[in-house]
Amino acid sequence: MKTAPYQILNTLWKRGRDFLGVEVALLGGAMTWVSNRNLVSAISNAGGFGVIACGSMTADLLRAEIKATKELTDKPFGVNLITMHPKLDELIDVCGEMKIGHVVLAGGLPSTASINRLKDYSCKVIGFAPALIIAKKLQKMGIDGLIIEGSEAGGHIGPVSTSVLAQEILPEIKEIPIFVAGGIGRGEVIVSYLEMGAAGCQLGTRFVCATESPAHPNFKKCFIKAQARDAVVSQQLDPRFTVIPVRALANTATDRFMKIQAEVISRYDSGEIPLKEAQLLIEHFWAGSLRKAVIEGDVENGSLMAGQSVGMVTSEQTTQEVINELIGQATSFLDNALLYQRLLA
Repeated sequence: MKTAPYQILNTLWKRGRDFLGVEVALLGGAMTWVSNRNLVSAISNAGGFGVIACGSMTADLLRAEIKATKELTDKPFGVNLITMHPKLDELIDVCGEMKIGHVVLAGGLPSTASINRLKDYSCKVIGFAPALIIAKKLQKMGIDGLIIEGSEAGGHIGPVSTSVLAQEILPEIKEIPIFVAGGIGRGEVIVSYLEMGAAGCQLGTRFVCATESPAHPNFKKCFIKAQARDAVVSQQLDPRFTVIPVRALANTATDRFMKIQAEVISRYDSGEIPLKEAQLLIEHFWAGSLRKAVIEGDVENGSLMAGQSVGMVTSEQTTQEVINELIGQATSFLDNALLYQRLLA
């Protein structure tokens, strides 16, 4: 028999559970080189909703990854596609061909054509809303669900915190389900967002050190040792040379990036190199660095993308253990609230 707190939790995220077709309305954040068949299937098998990170995959590679994931789970999972991918239409067609039920479009505002192409395949389309105005625009474009992800998240981030985005967007958008992401590491905060109107939450950093995660042991060790303050945002030295904000653990490469920016800016100011070459030198610094860290284990010269919830990653656990822990924290929080209500009665 399920306890009252568990029943309350199921009621709170029923909309998200129904939308995703899962027991637990928790999406796995799509992390390049990490969110592959093993982790995605593990999240789905544990009751959540795994999401394949397509990244720069070709259509053939994505097709193979989806097929391999289906061999590991018969539960629902989705695919994250980058809107700037030069072969986006081909990737959409693969998702349709492979009967993927949900596709997350990330990396920029998707086109109406992309949304409609997916909906023609009966895919539910989820988009990212970094502001209320974008949320409303995506809703008008026909998006089926939204993710609002704050600056506490790992990887490429926006300028606004999760808590502020939730306050800005959740009260205003009621027609479609919204999932909250960024800096979420415990069940209590999941409950708080559900009570505000969220359909569920998305977590990435908490799953990096899952047993089923393909991340290199060196990468996982960095996460386990790190504190929240160690996950910092890449700095831009000069507004003439844009640096896309990325949150990652500080390491040798972080320090070297600052020095490279200073050197390149100096060379440009002295007339040694043209503007375009200077921009490319800065932009290409991190090329391939995520794979270097995640797969090869070079944690000094690679990129250690991590959210600020990394301080709550204290050991390697199975994916099922992570989800069970989150649910346990959520139901315990709800149980305490019920106890408080009884004391006041």
